[in-house]
Amino acid sequence: MKRRDFLLGGLGSAVCAGAVGSDPGFRLADVTQAAGLNFQHRTGAFGAKYLPETLGPGCAFLDYDGDGLLDILILNGGDWPGHVRGPSSGLRLYRNNGNGTFTDVTQKAGLAIPLYGMGIAVGDFNNDGFPDIYVTAVGQNRLFRNTGKGTFIDVTQASGLMGRTGLSTSALWFDYDRDGLLDLFVCNYVQWSPDHDVFCSVDGKSKSYCTPEAYHGTTCWLFRNRGNGTFEDVTAKSGIFDASSKSLGVAMLDIGGDGWPDLFVANDTQPNKLYRNLKNGTFEDVAVQAGVAFSEDGKARAGMGVDAADFDNSGTTGIAITNFDDEMMALYRAGKAGAFVDVAGRSGIGVPSRRRLGFGCCFADMNLDGNLDLVAVNGHIDETVRNIAGNHGYAQAPHLFLNNGRGVFRDVAAEAGGGFATPRVGRGLAYGDFDGDGDVDLLVTTNGGPAYLYRNDVAAGAKSLRLKLRGVKTNRDGIGAVVRVTTPDGTQSRMVKTGSSYLSQSELPLTFGLGKRDRADRIVVVWPGNGVQEFTGVAAGQYELVEGGRLR
Repeated sequence: MKRRDFLLGGLGSAVCAGAVGSDPGFRLADVTQAAGLNFQHRTGAFGAKYLPETLGPGCAFLDYDGDGLLDILILNGGDWPGHVRGPSSGLRLYRNNGNGTFTDVTQKAGLAIPLYGMGIAVGDFNNDGFPDIYVTAVGQNRLFRNTGKGTFIDVTQASGLMGRTGLSTSALWFDYDRDGLLDLFVCNYVQWSPDHDVFCSVDGKSKSYCTPEAYHGTTCWLFRNRGNGTFEDVTAKSGIFDASSKSLGVAMLDIGGDGWPDLFVANDTQPNKLYRNLKNGTFEDVAVQAGVAFSEDGKARAGMGVDAADFDNSGTTGIAITNFDDEMMALYRAGKAGAFVDVAGRSGIGVPSRRRLGFGCCFADMNLDGNLDLVAVNGHIDETVRNIAGNHGYAQAPHLFLNNGRGVFRDVAAEAGGGFATPRVGRGLAYGDFDGDGDVDLLVTTNGGPAYLYRNDVAAGAKSLRLKLRGVKTNRDGIGAVVRVTTPDGTQSRMVKTGSSYLSQSELPLTFGLGKRDRADRIVVVWPGNGVQEFTGVAAGQYELVEGGRLR
């Protein structure tokens, strides 16, 4: 189904409500107001129906000041030239006070910058121990270097990243050549600017938001970190260049288990991309061979958000992709010979997600039972969809698919509490343990609306093992490292990664649910470059591991 078809009132399949089952083992609490998270997304809409107004914003959990507490960064839009309604900043940084509340430190941190923000990628590109911020935007993207003193400096010009403009979306940091330096991958959507806006209309008179089919695609970008504060554009020579792409989401994974990072890119109305790392500075798109470029009926879907993880504890990485309504989410399980199989239908995810338009998504063990659950936020792109017969709604309820560990998921969003299942125009989604209690909390953004912070309260007795990595020979963040934790219930594996979801980034520390067990029998850490460390009999709790050192 093409994106434009929803404007014609096409009917989808019937909603299949998830069956109510046993207690999910956790509860969510909306602590947005109590935390002081006062945010309102600014689309800049004034009636011209500009395409970017429907897309944002993204969000991130990060510890920008190194105090061990997760802070929050949210992107904002802005006003369009000739229609400025007042001063605005494209970023909002909230410092964690350690008592459940946050303070807006945007101005103090030097991030009160006027730009039309979209997405975020957080990573320590200069290996100084402090996370830096890359912001995608409409127009010029920005790179902000962390000074380590609670402030940031705009180094876009100095880094060689100035001058490339467009409509950028998701981004991630990864060390694709394993030289110990974080490189940068940036998704771009379509060739759009206010000066080249296309007139789209349903009735032939009034302007409506265009679908991506009205615009030409454009390539993603790959920038190699030179190690001297500057970056080299290697988009063409790396094999990434593809002017037909209309990219919204990107996730890092290792499809061959060879220790070299690969990339999955979710495209909107164009085939998805699966870039296999050839270990020589170049990539090969193997999406068609792997069975992830198209739907099972051979059509390019409208991919929005994506995450990749070992969701079935098989030791191999699977992929979740949110799509347009009437297309259902995709849930790919790794099969034989590098191929993937879409198990969304038989897993219980397909039918409930078919009537939703998904954006941010992530795998996270919400109840700490050792199985990765799947969270997705939803919302349509145009509020006038309410006026179309058979419409699926503008504000839409999110999904929280609980994993039973046997290949079946159940949507427990309505049982999670905290008003989490309330229909909203969802966009960004990230997870992180902001209150330090060992479970992961959720941060959600909405288009033209507020952000929401949900505290996760896991049932008494559930324990976790959390691990924060610090690279020495490898990149400082340990991006690309894989950790495997074994208990009598099996082995869980997680990769340290940036990006994923939609325009957003979750925390870097890894969380392993232990259920009611009080320790892990074995932990194996495989660093980028294949250095291996092993630990046995590790008690539940929170640890830091410096490469080559001991757990502490």
